[in-house]
Amino acid sequence: MSLVVQILPYLQIILSVVLVLSILLQQTSAGVGGALGGSDNASFHQTRRGFEKFLFFLSIICGIFFALSSLLSIIVKA
Repeated sequence: MSLVVQILPYLQIILSVVLVLSILLQQTSAGVGGALGGSDNASFHQTRRGFEKFLFFLSIICGIFFALSSLLSIIVKA
């Protein structure tokens, strides 16, 4: 159990950096009008492909793992 306590902070740091980078690298097609509810383009749905799809799933997976590691950290310290 002490090994988990020692590794957990480093795991959370790595997960948080990967999560932030995967969110920041995602491209968005919404301009200023998209923030106010409007849209600059005529299409309503854009399909994710390639690297954009990979970043989308990576951010979801890292978010889940980060939440689980935070919950584990609370349980271990209690």
